[in-house]
Amino acid sequence: MNPAADATAELAVSRVLVIEDETDIRRFVRVALESEGHDVTEAATLQRGLIEAGSRRPDLVVLDLGLPDGDGADFIREFRSWSTAPVLVLSARAGEADKIRALDAGADDYLVKPFGSGELLARTRAHLRRRLHHANSEEAHFSFGDIRIDRARRRVLRGDTTLHLTPIEYRLLLLLTASPDRVLTHHFLLRELWGPNHAGDAHYVRVHMGNLRKKIETDASRPRWLLTESGVGYRFSGTSG
Repeated sequence: MNPAADATAELAVSRVLVIEDETDIRRFVRVALESEGHDVTEAATLQRGLIEAGSRRPDLVVLDLGLPDGDGADFIREFRSWSTAPVLVLSARAGEADKIRALDAGADDYLVKPFGSGELLARTRAHLRRRLHHANSEEAHFSFGDIRIDRARRRVLRGDTTLHLTPIEYRLLLLLTASPDRVLTHHFLLRELWGPNHAGDAHYVRVHMGNLRKKIETDASRPRWLLTESGVGYRFSGTSG
């Protein structure tokens, strides 16, 4: 059997909910997704989107922020109260503040309009792969490249050599690897690692990320795994290549 073909077949049965009020964009997204075999459901409003999400239980939501009856961020917060399925935001809002607000609400990714079908489908595949293999991130061992995380013993190894990470570096690595290809904002990481009173201390994350990269990456100046989303946060690249 061809592993790549097996993976494509598994992804092809995914249920995708597209919430977008602009008919032409909604049709464009649907046609692109159906070309890869996805089962696509459409909604043009926030409330209809919530109804479809509750009944269809999608594997992925593609969401516009500017909906006629509310803000897409409100959908995300409601959806996140009962689902961990990835949310890919589509929006004409290109500002950092809008991206951060959507990601902090629980979105996994943010694609600025206009966009091409190739990028849309590549991001869709990445998030569906992450969902498909999410169980692996909960196992006692998690590996990428030549790095292995042994959660049971709280160790990180390169080959047979133990890497000496500080407690903060170790927790930072666990947060990132638990959600491959998902952008984790500075605000989220600060809250998880240092608590709610450090919301303005983004330099804490930068310093510890710099130190972690020196220990994990082959070339810390050109990271392969621990990537920066400029002005927003960081993500762990779960895509091999």
